[in-house]
Amino acid sequence: MNKLLATVATVATVAAAVPAFASDIIVVAHGQANDPFWSVVKNGVEKAAEHTGANVEFRSPETFDMVAMSQLIDAAVNQEPDGLVVSIPDADALGPSIERAVAAGIPVISMNSGSDVAAGLGALLHVGQSEYDAGEAAGAKLAAMGGTKGICVNQEVGNVALDLRCEGFAKGFGQEVTVIPTQNDPAEVQSKVRAALESDEDIDTVLGLGASLVGEPAVAAVEAMGRDDVLIASFDLSAGFLEAVSEGKAAFAIDQQQFLQGYLPVVFLAMNAEYGLIPGGDVPSGPNLVTQEAAGQVIELSAQGIR
Repeated sequence: MNKLLATVATVATVAAAVPAFASDIIVVAHGQANDPFWSVVKNGVEKAAEHTGANVEFRSPETFDMVAMSQLIDAAVNQEPDGLVVSIPDADALGPSIERAVAAGIPVISMNSGSDVAAGLGALLHVGQSEYDAGEAAGAKLAAMGGTKGICVNQEVGNVALDLRCEGFAKGFGQEVTVIPTQNDPAEVQSKVRAALESDEDIDTVLGLGASLVGEPAVAAVEAMGRDDVLIASFDLSAGFLEAVSEGKAAFAIDQQQFLQGYLPVVFLAMNAEYGLIPGGDVPSGPNLVTQEAAGQVIELSAQGIR
């Protein structure tokens, strides 16, 4: 982590010290408009544009729609930008469009999802975390805390990255795990988590795949039932879920530092366009487990849209 922070500080210092870059960079992400997670990614993109002076556009479909996303990538390729940043939640659906960008000579960096397929599609590097490994680490931690039977709540069914989180969780947990599919609706998540807990009182562990959309509603469901024996953890951060961790109502949050996933690819592509400079490999932005001891330190930054 210290090495990563030092790298980020160096990148920011260099970006601030050089003249504004005239490069055009397009970012195409899969995140839905109502997902607070992606607003933090976008904040990182915008800060990188500010620091480099590059012309940067952030685009995403209105819903989790791989056809619409592939069309956005194709449209970006037609504009012949100096660099393209993409998330890759479904390589089968998005691969042809990404390969078209590479064939056109456009430097591509992937971020957030697709660490396992990015290189094969021609991306220069990936900024993000291994979703399977992060899920496995979370599962092992929850098992060590006493969890014996769990549910993994997936709010974006069809997103391969989220499927990998649940698979990794099951491996690390080493106990029975059931995947609960939901929509991007906190009210539905709360209802489904409560229903699962009421139908099987042996369930004592809940892993959410998004803090505001799943983690917070899961805490609300458990509180409404008056149960204090349920371990709750969630991927990603929100001020509300971090408050729950700080107060002991949730076990921990899994931080992949999505601000960096928006920020670093833009800076890398701007430097590549100007100087031909590019890192020699992937940049891991996570995972980091934010427990009760550390939660208070990042609540304010989460509320500001940085963590």
